[in-house]
Amino acid sequence: MSRRDAILGRIRSAQTLAPPTPVEVPRDYRIGRALPDAERRELLVDRLVDYKAHVHESTPEDLPVVLAKILTDRGVRRVGIPEGLDRSWLAEFGGEVVVDSTDRPAADLGDLDGVVTGSAVTCAETGTIFLDGSPDQGRRALTLVPDLHVCVVAMSDVEVGVPEALARLVPERAITMISGPSATSDIELERVEGVHGPRTLEVVMVG
Repeated sequence: MSRRDAILGRIRSAQTLAPPTPVEVPRDYRIGRALPDAERRELLVDRLVDYKAHVHESTPEDLPVVLAKILTDRGVRRVGIPEGLDRSWLAEFGGEVVVDSTDRPAADLGDLDGVVTGSAVTCAETGTIFLDGSPDQGRRALTLVPDLHVCVVAMSDVEVGVPEALARLVPERAITMISGPSATSDIELERVEGVHGPRTLEVVMVG
């Protein structure tokens, strides 16, 4: 018997032993929470800073200037963007803008100095930014390979808690959840950044 047959056999056995009727999973999460704009923003900033993300605030009109300053201060010369990102966001940036596509090998993304994307929804309570692969966010590799991720978060897309944030997402889409820059701890509990994704996360809150 091959390993494949053994695995499928165990699955069939488990299905035979399973209850004849579907089990109802309770979904009585605490939902519908809201906070005034100022409190929601303060909560989100507190969580982002605690995760060692760098937070900036901007109006829609000033966004190109704010993004250009962040990229320039970080020494970015080549920045990647998703195909659907509003190009006017980078109107003030003097470096090279590289539009990503699925034809570009993921390994080539390592040649970029950073990436700028939008976001789908953000949870203030946990400081978590959700990306769902929409045109202004791009494929997952684009936000994992470059060492710098500049993420634009609209305050209108910030929810208080996780259930409220998840309710705004399409479950069938590939979701990436970002809570600060990539980091882990080695065997001696020393923090190591940039292991599984960008070492630096810059969040621009708009609105």
